[in-house]
Amino acid sequence: MATCPPHPSYPSAPTDGAPTAGPLRHAHWWQRPWVRYGAPTTLLAISGLVILALVREETGTEGFLVGLGLALLPVPLLIASFRWLDRVEPGPWRNLVFSFAWGACAAALIAIVANSFATRWIATATADPSSADTLGATVIAPVVEETAKAAAVLLVFLFRRRDFTGIVDGVVIAGVTATGFAFTENILYLGTAFGTDQLTGGSGIASVTAATFFVRIIMSPFAHPLFTVLTGIGFGVAALSADRQHLRRVAFPLAGLLLAMGMHAMWNGSSSFGEYGFFAVYAAFMVPIFGLLTWLVIWTRQRELRTVRAELPAYAVAGWLAPAEPYALGSMRARRIARQYARRHAGKTAAREVARYEAYATSLAFLRHRARRGRAGPDFAVREMELLAALWRRREAARPALDHAARITAPPVPVTAPPWPMPGAYGQGHTHGHTYDHGHAYGQIPAYGQIPAYGHPAGYAPQPTQYPAYNPYRS
Repeated sequence: MATCPPHPSYPSAPTDGAPTAGPLRHAHWWQRPWVRYGAPTTLLAISGLVILALVREETGTEGFLVGLGLALLPVPLLIASFRWLDRVEPGPWRNLVFSFAWGACAAALIAIVANSFATRWIATATADPSSADTLGATVIAPVVEETAKAAAVLLVFLFRRRDFTGIVDGVVIAGVTATGFAFTENILYLGTAFGTDQLTGGSGIASVTAATFFVRIIMSPFAHPLFTVLTGIGFGVAALSADRQHLRRVAFPLAGLLLAMGMHAMWNGSSSFGEYGFFAVYAAFMVPIFGLLTWLVIWTRQRELRTVRAELPAYAVAGWLAPAEPYALGSMRARRIARQYARRHAGKTAAREVARYEAYATSLAFLRHRARRGRAGPDFAVREMELLAALWRRREAARPALDHAARITAPPVPVTAPPWPMPGAYGQGHTHGHTYDHGHAYGQIPAYGQIPAYGHPAGYAPQPTQYPAYNPYRS
């Protein structure tokens, strides 16, 4: 979902004059790279093998292959939808791969084992298997499954904190996790339905497989993502809270998890509400809530773009960015045009550099926004300089493309020409006292002071004299 990580990291040895973080001193054993990456990979691989064996045993080889092919159909659409939501500040692919694998392997394995154990225990204790199945589906399954899926969101929130900065990040991680979980669950349901048809001779549109496919793949592919997204929103609100707001950082994720369990329980129990209970719940609750959450996420994405346009002009004043860049970086259309321009004139490598520039600039805007609200953390200055350095090294490829995109997308703005020259403004008028069509005004670029020149040698250098005078908070 991302073209690059939102926060650059540097090797221990200097590269192109980049600042170095230095080796981690006195690292605990769980902070070592082979533990941080090896342990989750091993856990997920073992879970995947076990869940594969369980599902294949339940459905048979032929049923497993049929279920796999049908369950795979909605996955690309769902992943593409969450990737689209995350385009403003794209997170690294490794988080998405981990989330999907956790949902498809670890969470699915936990759910199968725990649900089976709980249902059998209830059936044994009550001597009523039918009531045990109903209770297991409406009470046990929502609690177990939503908790197992929420674990992936919690792990990313705790160990990939720099990549988890708001509501959209929570929605994306939760949605991708639930997509992986639904993928495995659909294999099991569709494979079992196919096996039933093989025994009963059912075929065509009246078969159990067709009915299961219609309900789970056509009508409700978003069901599991919709439940777990509520948990993701809770973690997203917690990410927006200050470190000292401990109650809020705990209460909102728990509230989101409880809402996810409640909606999941209502969905599973809809079949017991009568002949048309499923369709009533689907029309009265699922579709409206899906529409509301979609609106919320899109509104949040637009707010992120407004944050980019509001925060980056300070760096343009200090000379780190060109005057047109805050406007261009705050428009998804302008970003796309900039990447296309770079690819057309300089090749795919330049387009990737422009994409990285856009990602780093967005992270810089969000970092400054958090700093103004007292939520940036003690390493704010180091992270800010890392991001600025990453932008500075890519300015030669990015600035012409962003300048072109700004010229293409900026709306005409009527401006009264001042009696003095305005450095850095496009299409400036030359007639005193007349109003003209300022076709390339890119936001409120300060008119005081001279923007420093950008004729420095390519590449980042640590000497302060090779950078613009830095005071982004100066009014």
